[in-house]
Amino acid sequence: MRDQFMSALKDAMKAGDKARLGAIRLIQAAIKDKDIEARGLGKGQATNDEILALLQKMIKQRQESAAIYAANGRPELAATEESEIAVISSFLPKQMGEDEVKAAISTVIAETGAAGMKDMGKVIAVLKERFAGQMDFGKASGWVKTALSA
Repeated sequence: MRDQFMSALKDAMKAGDKARLGAIRLIQAAIKDKDIEARGLGKGQATNDEILALLQKMIKQRQESAAIYAANGRPELAATEESEIAVISSFLPKQMGEDEVKAAISTVIAETGAAGMKDMGKVIAVLKERFAGQMDFGKASGWVKTALSA
């Protein structure tokens, strides 16, 4: 993934796309911070799964900021956040649809033998392991809760 960011950075520089270039630099800075944090804990570089989780976190932060800017009458700042979301999203794998997510949840519940709410953490952990970057875990946790309480 790191090579993908470097080549995208070079392409943005060559094209003179300042907005994309800035967003890619933000991503690289966040990854570097993650690597430094991991080094302090005695680990190596961030894995691709950790990078995907970081990208999702960055998107969520920008969605929240864009909503605040829009609510406070600052559409130009909201537009900047939305453009960064588009750039960051371009590096994520294709997102699963609602039906695909629910099917994956059902499969994982059956595989893990989850019987109630006490098993929710186990189900979410398996989903995050298998589908990192492919589903919105905020929505998925609600569906897991519904499936386990039924």
